[in-house]
Amino acid sequence: MIPRELRPGIYSVGAIDWDRRLFDSLIPLPDGTSYNAYLIRGSQKTALIDTVDPPMKDILLDNLNDLAVNRIDYVIFNHAEPDHSGAIVQVLDRYPDAKALCTAKCRTMLMDRFLIPEERFKIVEDKEKVSLGDRTLEFIYTPWVHWPETMCTYLPEDKMLFTCDFFGSHLATTEMFAVDEGRVYEAAKRYYAEIMMPFRTNIQDNLKKLADYKIDIIAPSHGPLYDRPEFILNAYRKWVSDQPGNIVVLPYISMHGITRKMVNHLVSALAERRVTVQQFDLAASDIGKLAMALVDAATIVIGTPTVIIGPHPNVAYACILANALRPKVKFASIIGSYGWGGRAVEQIAAMIPNLKVEIIPPVYCKGYPKEADFQALNTLADTIAKKHREAGLK
Repeated sequence: MIPRELRPGIYSVGAIDWDRRLFDSLIPLPDGTSYNAYLIRGSQKTALIDTVDPPMKDILLDNLNDLAVNRIDYVIFNHAEPDHSGAIVQVLDRYPDAKALCTAKCRTMLMDRFLIPEERFKIVEDKEKVSLGDRTLEFIYTPWVHWPETMCTYLPEDKMLFTCDFFGSHLATTEMFAVDEGRVYEAAKRYYAEIMMPFRTNIQDNLKKLADYKIDIIAPSHGPLYDRPEFILNAYRKWVSDQPGNIVVLPYISMHGITRKMVNHLVSALAERRVTVQQFDLAASDIGKLAMALVDAATIVIGTPTVIIGPHPNVAYACILANALRPKVKFASIIGSYGWGGRAVEQIAAMIPNLKVEIIPPVYCKGYPKEADFQALNTLADTIAKKHREAGLK
């Protein structure tokens, strides 16, 4: 993409990655992504906020050429992750007088990763301001969103907040702003679920910190910008709140149809009790969709057959993922079957220590479920519905 002017003297100079489908060899990218970087021209000095992923560095440099940028005084690194800092070597080489501005922790990470000499950096403190002449940059520490060194940069004259990964979305689009809000909401929620959810309580604190600022535009470094900031701010307030919804997430796998039979029965029983269920067959489901469902869930029920003596490997992976993401679920249970014995229930429980949940007694049957097993599933549905009601979940 060519440079695009957002406000007089403020340009988007990053890159759109239309074809990328996997991030960090882990996170699916069904809609691609972007690496947003921003050039700000003040009356006396010029700043570049963030760079791009290493394979996209030539696009950033070409955009700076197109704008005839002969001098950059400051390169702001809100976050050290390579998809935002990946062109640091090339940018600092091209602009030898530029100083890299970042937190102390970010400097250490950038020096370790890119071998940049220490003299190229200037550490900025929380709430510190740097003048560009007729414009001012204020730096706001936002630690653990989603690394320990992260910060935002605020431009008070234009009421713009540059947030890097905070409020981002993996979404490749030519629309600079969040026009299709339904599509953007889903992409932003997926991004939050996969990347930000483990730091939910940290984000609560950082949202309170940002409440002191007047913001007309939120400019993240992935996905479109927000010229209606309350759209994404309200979404984040909901996602990070301590109150889940009246929702059960049910990831499962079935090898011979028995666990699926139990899942189908439990889903119907929960629906009859007016509990919303989101069911995921782990043999085929998009793991990002499962992560999104966990954002609002009150209960997770894991369905698995026994493989030798433990859970199916796909189930083990889903448990490890849920444990890493630390959703705000309140309750958990397990359903499934075994042939001659095993320790699947104990092993699953050991895989999710980060989930501070109340364990509801599992329903694990030998062979095909009998009438007593189906009744136990009904009792499990009763228990879940009762606990949701007692918690005031809607």
